This record gives sequence, C-alpha cells and structure tokens, in this order.
Amino acid sequence: MKPSSVFPKSSLFGLDICAVSQDQAVARLLLLAQGRTGPPAVVVTPNVDHLVRLDADAALQKVYAQADYIFADGMPLVWASRKSVTPLPERVTGADLFVALAHACALAQLPVVVIGGLPGQEQMLTQAFARVYPGLPLELYCPSMQFDPLGAEGMEALRRVNAVRPAIVFVCLGMPKQERWAMAQRQHMQAGVVMCVGAAMEFALGFKARAPKWMQKSGLEWTWRLASEPRRLWRRYIVQGSRFVGLLRREWQQQRIRNTN
Repeated sequence: MKPSSVFPKSSLFGLDICAVSQDQAVARLLLLAQGRTGPPAVVVTPNVDHLVRLDADAALQKVYAQADYIFADGMPLVWASRKSVTPLPERVTGADLFVALAHACALAQLPVVVIGGLPGQEQMLTQAFARVYPGLPLELYCPSMQFDPLGAEGMEALRRVNAVRPAIVFVCLGMPKQERWAMAQRQHMQAGVVMCVGAAMEFALGFKARAPKWMQKSGLEWTWRLASEPRRLWRRYIVQGSRFVGLLRREWQQQRIRNTN
C-alpha cells in the first residue's frame, strides 16, 4: 500500500493526485522525514509542462506515476479537478513545500541533502542556505548539466545521500532527470523523503522572486515567470500551454464518462 493512501485522490491526466492542502502535505512529509529509515517516499509536483511531456512519453508517465505523493503544482490542475468526483482544494507547489520543509528541518535539526546547482557553486549555495535557513544541517551536491540518473553522477548522488541518511533529499535537477533518478535509486536509498522540486531552490533562496500572492492564487503565476525569463520559458508557457488545452478537453470528456457510469 502506498503511503499516500492516507489522502483522498483525484484521478487526473492518468495520475492519482493527492487532494490535500499544503498544510496537510507538509505535516505528512515531516512525519515521514522524521523516520528516515528508507526506502524514502518520493514526491513529485506536476504542472502543465509536466503533463504535456508525460502525455507524449508513455514510458516516462509510467515512471512518474509511481511516485508515492503527487501534488498539484499548477493551478490549471486544480481547475481541471472541479468536474471530478474528488476536486483538489488548492495548489501544493514544490517551491512552497521546499520553504516550509527546509524551515522545519532547520528548527528540528533534521539533516537534508540538496542535489542541484552547478559545479563551482557549492560555496555560494552553502552560504545562501546558511543565511536563509540558519542552522540547517546540509549536504550539497552540484552535478554537471550532463547528469545521468544511472551513470557515475547518479551513483555519486546516491552515495552522498546514504552517507548522511537525511530526513529529506531535495532534487533540483529539472524534469525528467530528477524523477528518473529518484525512482531508479529509491530502493537503495536511506532517507525519509525525496522531493523532486525542479527550480524550487532558486525561489527558496531568494535568487528568483515569486509572483505576488494574488497572481499565484488566480493562476497567473505563469505570466510573471514568462515576463521574468521570456527567452527561456516561452516554449514552456506558450507552446506547451496551448497543447494542454487539448489535454484538458480530453480529460473533461473522460471525467463525464466516469461520472455517468
């Protein structure tokens, strides 16, 4: 039985998404983190970009769906759930989870491992964590852009995690590298929770600014991010976003069929 079975689920886009609030998610993950005996619970936070990419890659979707906890990062997932039997109460984003869990681990002196950043950034990132999350027991590993989940760097990441036996592993490598690594290595890993959180570290350390709260709640955070990094993110939000419209139409049709049976 998956540990996420304690939560109600909303079946959306081929995923069983936990229908919970952020506070409920944080409380559950902290409970698991405090055990930290392994194998860990794996957490993913799908957004529109993830869903479009998963729809185009059945093998990747099968891997992704094996996560123990799936939380809705994107507001469009919350909207899509409103016609389902179990609607999602709110977004539970990787960026918000990172901040809440890092503060909690610092307070409780629970060790964490962060996998992300670039080689040569270790000192800068360590100092940033010490400034934002004082007292947080931290092990940091910055692999190359050529990170292979099953290659030498993937095994080195596993070695570092098991040397620490952390409460939480924050994997900030981007989708799908982080998910492939977490799923491939979790049976060999000694940790409480593995969080696949993409760019969350940059927000959690203040390197990038989040959108105002009203934009986050209204589903307009993507416009803020697109305006901040148009050259890097235009494809994700314009091209992938337009493809999501087709996925949403198909999902609602499937929900109508399920609701009438």
